[in-house]
Amino acid sequence: MLRGIPASETEALYLLGDIWDFWYEYKYVVPKGYVQVFAALEDLIAAGVKVYFFQGNHDIWAYDYFESMGIVPLKQPYVVRIGDVRFCLGHGDGLGPGQKGYKFMRGAFHNKALQWLFSTLHPRIAFALGRGWSRSSRLAKSISYTFRGEDEPLYKFCRDFPEPVDYFIFGHYHCFADLEIAGRGSRLLLLGDWITSSNWIVFDGTSLTRVVE
Repeated sequence: MLRGIPASETEALYLLGDIWDFWYEYKYVVPKGYVQVFAALEDLIAAGVKVYFFQGNHDIWAYDYFESMGIVPLKQPYVVRIGDVRFCLGHGDGLGPGQKGYKFMRGAFHNKALQWLFSTLHPRIAFALGRGWSRSSRLAKSISYTFRGEDEPLYKFCRDFPEPVDYFIFGHYHCFADLEIAGRGSRLLLLGDWITSSNWIVFDGTSLTRVVE
């Protein structure tokens, strides 16, 4: 996937979260594996491609390790203008009205005291717990979830967004969607996931293309 990106033709790569199934950084310990992913990202950075990253709910505990490689962290919702087109990007979780239970859990995951308490667990225990939770959450979502269109909090977030945007692009939902946002001339796109296929959206300065590998 990453090795297929033509660095000489690419200005920036935006990673919209949940790139890693589970990620937690101790001060001196990072998860085993992912070497090929990091090598490919570092090659792109060395070739002059700007790589940006949004935390997803599966890799929410990323601190400064990615930054040490030259990956730039961003917070959702992030609005960027590329050429004449305005994009709103992010992972997509917790955006929009309602979702009190999920937002409470998300807030707990961001709580510094709770993060410190989790860090006191031995990595073998912490990663076993984290990967077990991550696997059950991922499988449940990929098997059963269907995006509900205008009834979704994320759709309502896009509909009520205070700035002009041409494209809202998010991940999180593990399903592909392409919807017009009523009344504002915008489109909402969900990337899908990397479990059943690899989903990309490529913008060439004029038009968008969805790539499935």
